[in-house]
Amino acid sequence: MLAPASVRIGPLKESELAEAGRIARLAFGTFLGLPNPLDFMGDRDLITPRFRSANVRFVAARDGGRLIGTNAATRWGSFGFFGPITVLPEYWNKGVAQKLLEATEKIFKRWGLRHTGLCTFPHSPKHIALYQKFGYWPQYITPVMLRSPQSDTAQAAGGAAPVLLSSLSRDKREAAIRACSRLTHSIQRGLDLADEIRSVLKRRTGEVVLVSSRSTLDAFAICMHGAGSEGGEKLCFVKFAAARGGAGAGERFDRLLAAIEQFALARGVVIEAGVNLSHQDAYGRMLSRGYRTAMNLIAMQRPHAPGFNRPDVFVMDDWR
Repeated sequence: MLAPASVRIGPLKESELAEAGRIARLAFGTFLGLPNPLDFMGDRDLITPRFRSANVRFVAARDGGRLIGTNAATRWGSFGFFGPITVLPEYWNKGVAQKLLEATEKIFKRWGLRHTGLCTFPHSPKHIALYQKFGYWPQYITPVMLRSPQSDTAQAAGGAAPVLLSSLSRDKREAAIRACSRLTHSIQRGLDLADEIRSVLKRRTGEVVLVSSRSTLDAFAICMHGAGSEGGEKLCFVKFAAARGGAGAGERFDRLLAAIEQFALARGVVIEAGVNLSHQDAYGRMLSRGYRTAMNLIAMQRPHAPGFNRPDVFVMDDWR
């Protein structure tokens, strides 16, 4: 269905952030059937921190000047994903989401991305069909998993307290960010979380946990936590984490899990992390440490290829 002629697409304005957040809660909460849809996500904020990140662009739909929906395009180097895409319930099934996606795809094209993706609800034929129109193909399930860390298991695979990126001197911090980029580049050419990392530190919306052996970075995790962050004050939301591949990768991933648990334990919060089921070994190791699935999403990618969702890769990520 075509969107009403009065609907126009343009950049989201900073003055609209509060309303964009309200629409996101209302839309998801309504879709999921919550008694009070605006309770969706609690104190977490998926809009404002991303709006202020250098690697994210928002598009907005307006009807006669009234904000009715938004979508965010996020760039991690050579890879990009979109979401959350949200539309006021009264405008559902009127083509607004399709217009938002058309504008989002133009952003991806300007960025020169050849690999893009998203996560959506696997039980929603409507959502999957919409994204297929734009060339995205459903692949593996991505469970969103929770873990309440315990002191004994947090110490079980490594022992030493995790190194936090914010604790390093400026020069060492930049060197560590470059090491993170080399690690992700070894997983997939051009995959780069440097802008995401710098935004987290600049906005103080989380922390980056580092795991090293001598002078070599073995793994890192971008953990969103705190007031006004994507994790809120009750969660350590692992937006992206990766362990260096090759021989011993599984053990390095175990040490990363332990470091994340120590970080969360020190703050008294629950861990939330997504792991695509293509990462079979990583998923199994998370299960063995007590992670349990809270909900399932499905990853869709364009082109229809594995990308970095491969069995040999030890990554946790969340494309919501």
